[in-house]
Amino acid sequence: MEENRVKLNVLGISYTPMQTGAFAMLLAQEDGPYRIPVVIGAAEAQAIAIKMEGVTTPRPMTHDLFCTFARAYGIQMEEVYIYKFEDGIFSSEIRFNDGQKIITIDSRTSDAVALAVRTGAPIYTTQDILEQAGTIFNESSEKEGEPAQPEPKSGKLELEELPIEELEKLLAKHIEEENYEEAAKIKGIINRKK
Repeated sequence: MEENRVKLNVLGISYTPMQTGAFAMLLAQEDGPYRIPVVIGAAEAQAIAIKMEGVTTPRPMTHDLFCTFARAYGIQMEEVYIYKFEDGIFSSEIRFNDGQKIITIDSRTSDAVALAVRTGAPIYTTQDILEQAGTIFNESSEKEGEPAQPEPKSGKLELEELPIEELEKLLAKHIEEENYEEAAKIKGIINRKK
């Protein structure tokens, strides 16, 4: 089964109109055309987005706490493996190593990815899952700098037009209010403008 594994990277998170309060996490085949959209909840989307956008929270989030706990006990997260896709649901497992033994535990895909973006652990799936749940995207659109993602929420264009100073004030306000989802979006805009 090892030879059937395909490495994935997280491209981004966007709101999905398919389900109320749900988000789509877009996973991309490394060095390949497949993209897999995974529907995830708001809390997991927030956890992934704030890490990807480099937002620092005043207090540790749940996934940060888990990673800190694992490091404190010498446990290393080795990989995430999305091993099954059935009835629209992805099944994943995480492999950990404490230097003496390797343990594999079952996990929701969204939680596994939220941990992987914090630890740098690789994410894998199978070619069968890519073909079953993935979509092939035109590489030329990505070469032009346009990520292959669903359209952003309305209102984002207005934020794009604000000066960096205003965006930084909004970022600080959202972090203070622990509205990390909005903070991550604003941080992404600031990064693109710089």
